[in-house]
Amino acid sequence: MGPRRRAFVPRLSRRGGRLLLAAPFALIATVTVVDILSPPEVHLGPFLIAAPAVTASFAGPRMTAFVGAVAVLAQAVVAVVRTRLTDLNHTYQIIALILISVIVSFFAYLREQDENRVTRLRSIAEAAQSVVLRPLPHRAGPLHIASVYLAAEEEAQMGGDLYAAARTASGTRLLIGDARGKGLDAISEASLVLGAFRVTARREHELPELIGHLEEGVGSADEVAAAGEGGAETGPRSGAAAAEDANEAFVTALVLDIPDHEPVVRLVNRGHPPPLLLRQGRVIPLEPADESPPLGLSDILSSDVTVETFPFDVGDVLLLYTDGVVEARDRSRAFYPLAERLTAWADADPPTLLAHLRADLQTYAGGHLGDDAALVAVERLAPKP
Repeated sequence: MGPRRRAFVPRLSRRGGRLLLAAPFALIATVTVVDILSPPEVHLGPFLIAAPAVTASFAGPRMTAFVGAVAVLAQAVVAVVRTRLTDLNHTYQIIALILISVIVSFFAYLREQDENRVTRLRSIAEAAQSVVLRPLPHRAGPLHIASVYLAAEEEAQMGGDLYAAARTASGTRLLIGDARGKGLDAISEASLVLGAFRVTARREHELPELIGHLEEGVGSADEVAAAGEGGAETGPRSGAAAAEDANEAFVTALVLDIPDHEPVVRLVNRGHPPPLLLRQGRVIPLEPADESPPLGLSDILSSDVTVETFPFDVGDVLLLYTDGVVEARDRSRAFYPLAERLTAWADADPPTLLAHLRADLQTYAGGHLGDDAALVAVERLAPKP
């Protein structure tokens, strides 16, 4: 989904690799020289163990074994210079160094295999997301659209953030949402909702009917999950318990209908963060009048579909986002103040706005988001003469 990230593998950049590899070799050289020059009763050979141990933290098993071999050779040189190679003290130090080098090389091999496995799994998830989430059009009728997908830090699992757009006979419909959980389960839920939206967004004239189809998409995700677990019955549950149930699929979603020839936006908010309207330097949250449950929980937390209408005129910009944006934290664990930060770029066009917002968000979070995040900016342009 969005720009592909280069997954982490145990490979070093040319400059970074040289700097890191210099450390164990410098340690070997320093310990060797100081040990040779030290008094007879001082033995610094055990410090050589640190060289292969440090190397195993960033390099592969071959390089770790090589550094260990160099450390053993250095210990042998010390033994020959100071006493003799068969000296009991130096013999035990060499044996211990060989054993430690073999052990840390083995752990470096295990770490490399685990990282390669995680990289392959992540590549599969990213490929699945790239198929599920298609790029949004830059223009749709009188709308100028820009989107950004911000992936979480490398160690995080893939999320289920989603967005889509569809043209109708009278305007443009947009969807943004966030499927519960992470990984392939979340991607599966997102794909079902996106599929339902793409099939029905152009066909249904009213938003409540469209929401009904999206509900069915999430419901089919529940059926798939239940079938995978043998379809066991769980019995009656409260709404709160169901929302927390690991087997219950739900998706927070925001569905918008923007007519081409009316300066309004009609929207249905199903448990999603409210969009922000940028108008003449001001940031206005479009808060829902009534709280509605996410898609997939309407049978448990019964609620009518409420369509709300807000002004959306020429020059206005709508910012849609998922909770990964507002839940990003800085070093003090404070949440990202999205509405406050937006005021600095409230007059920017969608691509510029998202470029500034992306850079600011990543700087605020120290370059590591705790969850994937999606951003969509929509500007209404003046009609062509």
